[in-house]
This record gives sequence, C-alpha cells and structure tokens, in this order.
Amino acid sequence: MLRIQRTLPERYSLADRPALLEMVLSAKETLGESCLILGHHYQHDDIMEFADASGDSFGLSRIAASTTAATKIVFCGVHFMAESADILTREDQHVFLPDLNAGCSMADMADIDSVEDAWAALGEHLDMNRVMPITYMNSSAALKAFVGRHGGAVCTSSNAKAVLTWALHDLVDGSPRADKVLFFPDQHLGRNTGFQLGYAEQEMLLWNPRFELGGLDSSHVDGAKLLLWKGHCSVHQRFRPEQIADFRSRFPEGLVLVHPECAHDTVAEADVVGSTDAIIKAVEAAPAGAAIGIATEIHLVNRLAKQRPDCTVECLDPLVCPCATMARIDLPHLAWLLESLVAGDEPNRIMVDDDTSLWAKVALERMLAIT
Repeated sequence: MLRIQRTLPERYSLADRPALLEMVLSAKETLGESCLILGHHYQHDDIMEFADASGDSFGLSRIAASTTAATKIVFCGVHFMAESADILTREDQHVFLPDLNAGCSMADMADIDSVEDAWAALGEHLDMNRVMPITYMNSSAALKAFVGRHGGAVCTSSNAKAVLTWALHDLVDGSPRADKVLFFPDQHLGRNTGFQLGYAEQEMLLWNPRFELGGLDSSHVDGAKLLLWKGHCSVHQRFRPEQIADFRSRFPEGLVLVHPECAHDTVAEADVVGSTDAIIKAVEAAPAGAAIGIATEIHLVNRLAKQRPDCTVECLDPLVCPCATMARIDLPHLAWLLESLVAGDEPNRIMVDDDTSLWAKVALERMLAIT
C-alpha cells in the first residue's frame, strides 16, 4: 500500500533530543485534554514516555472511543491500528498517525484485491455459503469490511480460538456455521489456533495468493478446514526452537513465553503461548528470581525487564530485531505532528470511508459478541 509521508522540516529532523522533548512537552501541555496520545506496547521508551494510554491495537482503539474530552487522537502505532481507531471513534474525533510510513508488513501481505481474487477463485470450486472469512486484527479496514460483508468476523491473538470455534463448531439449526475458513493474513496464528482446536496438519493448508487457486488443487481445497493465507510477522517469525533450547540450557527452570504469531514448531516448545497482554501478565506473575525468555518484540521485552529487576528477562532472539515499521514513530515525527495540531493543521489524519467503516464495524461487533 502506497503511503507518502512528507519530509520533516529541519526544525525537527536536525533537532537534538532535549529540544524535541521540550517541543513535545510544550505542545502536549497546550493541547491539554483535547489530545490523547496512544502508545502501542512495541513503541520505544521515548514515545511511551508521553503516552496517555498504552496497550495493544484494539484495546487502544477502544480507549480512544471511550474518551469524552479528547477530539485529537494521536496513535503511536501502525496504519491499521489508526484505521481501527477511526472506525470506532465519534465523528468529532480525528485520528492521526505521526508517520504515514508506519505500516505493518504482515497486514500488507493481504490486500483487498488479492483477497477478493481468492474468494472468486474459491467460488468456482466451493459453495461459498459454507466458507467463512476470518481476518486477524492486524489487517486493513478494507479486509475487516470484506469479512463483515461476507458473514465473517475479526479476531485477535487472544480470542482466535473462540472466533474459529464460533465459525466451525458452534451449531446453527443443527449445523456448524461454516465447513471451512479462509484465514488471513497471518498463517501462524491460524495454524496454531487450528492445532488448539484439534485439526490435523493436512486439514490446514497454505494459500499462496501468487499462484492459481492458492497453489492448491480442487481436491485439497475441498478437504481443508482452514485455508491459511501466506502471511507472517517479520519479527515473530525470527523466533526458532533452537533459541528456546539455548535458553533452557542456560536456565533449566526458566519460563518461556511465546506469541502465537511465531511458527508452530516454536510455539510447541513454549511454556506459555499468548497475546502481548498475556505475556505481560505472565511476567508480572512470575516469582522473584525467575528466568524468563520471551519471543516477542524487543522494546516490550526491554520494558518488561526494567519492570522486573528481580528477574532475568531476555529476548529469545539474540539479534533482538525490532519492529522496523513501528519504530518509524519517533520523537521528530511526534513533535512535528503535535506542533501542527497546536497550529490548527491536521496532517496525517487517518480516515476510513463510511461504507468501509460500516462493514468493518459489523465484523468487529461480531467478534465482541462472540467473546
């Protein structure tokens, strides 16, 4: 997806850290309660220092929607998160992203044109009334709207099992809602959840949008329960079983926490598999002196390590790869955006059109009703 971020004036791009901190503090004070700064867990500390609320993507969007005073929502996250905030907030609330280049590589692996093409291709082989589209929260508003229109729902890393159970197991008039699910954009969350539900590997097939019929033949498509889009998180796919083995060799009694966006062979070696919030709670609940190895984004791991100095907390990836797109939100861009808002300008406003917003909200509300 093409997003064009204007070049920052030298006032911001060449400023040192103390000057930028002063700009942000001054602008934040001037804006007061009219501005709400949201910081995703993966942001670095320079940004989180100014966040009025921290959390995961959907949780932050709900915080934005619940606030009464703030009409300017500055989302320090990535593009799809700001879209969700715009969908859920009131008309008088405007959502802004400090850097338009802060996208999500996983979300961009499934675009609306490719998903519509896949749906049409499946329609030549299947009764599409028996196919349910499910999209992970890490997807564009257009994909959320797509599943809303086609009877599906959104899921998060914490409720994917409940949503897939609703689609494939819960009975309506004596039959499950669907015979199979097209799950996008993260193959690993889909596969890990499928194993939780008892599906065999051969019932969960990879759909590669670059190939005709996803690289599958019609008999395979017909027999599958889960068609998993060929997408992944560039950070979480880096975590491997060998890293867990190395951690356990150093800390035999250590606790291994893994995000379900990791590949299944990594997830299978973990003590706890869960969302970002689940990982945070597991670290908080760990006894003093515990050794904790975590498979998730490094900024969050470092923050958890600071919060638990009585424990050994480390990232399982020795190269500690950050989320590169999330890291585009930095002090120069935040200072520029806040000072622009003070001046009455509204750059980088994220707006979802009414029709897309309507159907995306349908998919989100289905998720909330399920969970």
